[in-house]
Amino acid sequence: MVKAVKPIRSLSRRVSKGIGMTSTRTRKRLVERLAAEGIHNPQVLQAIDMVPRHLFVDEALASRAYEDVALPIGYGQTISQPFVVALMTQALLEDSTPERVLEIGTGCGYQTAILACLVDEVFSIERIQELFQQARNRLYDIGLRNVKLHHGDGFLGWAEHAPYDAILAAAAPQHIPQTLLDQLAVGGRMILPVGERNQQKLLKIIRTEEGYEQQELETVRFVPLVEGTT
Repeated sequence: MVKAVKPIRSLSRRVSKGIGMTSTRTRKRLVERLAAEGIHNPQVLQAIDMVPRHLFVDEALASRAYEDVALPIGYGQTISQPFVVALMTQALLEDSTPERVLEIGTGCGYQTAILACLVDEVFSIERIQELFQQARNRLYDIGLRNVKLHHGDGFLGWAEHAPYDAILAAAAPQHIPQTLLDQLAVGGRMILPVGERNQQKLLKIIRTEEGYEQQELETVRFVPLVEGTT
């Protein structure tokens, strides 16, 4: 059974609800749209409703934060489309609620924040130093304390804290990295896009005692997963 959402402590005190195109009403319209498009997990929808996406994009783009589109966040990266964030999160929670999740590609920190509403611990890796620092500040400002961030190479994972109940990647490798498979606990699941930029499939991989089971979820388009750090 999926556990209830853990409340985000002090969120309403620390974070502006927004006005106009960033208002609570606008946020709820996005949630209604996602539900109509097939996002059925109430915990995921509640997390989307609670987390202020407009704080994770440049101020000039804040009026577009609750459109169901990907937006640029600089350094050649994007904040994922809300439907894709919700779909990946829903798939991660489908069998049970994981306690420890590894995220590959912190980016602006929005997906990280959604995960942190729903699981006990999030370990997130970002290869771009500037994005890593920005995400750390944003997550601290909205009061999330169950996230550990690391400036590092996503291909390597974060072996120090493995194994993980679940792994989510917000960038697409051409092939599934064996290092990430190795850091997944038996019974755990991994959600990641795989393939060339215009031919990517969102996969769900479950580790069993005998090996790995794979399921194709959706055709997607993510930035590529790049080795190294910058």
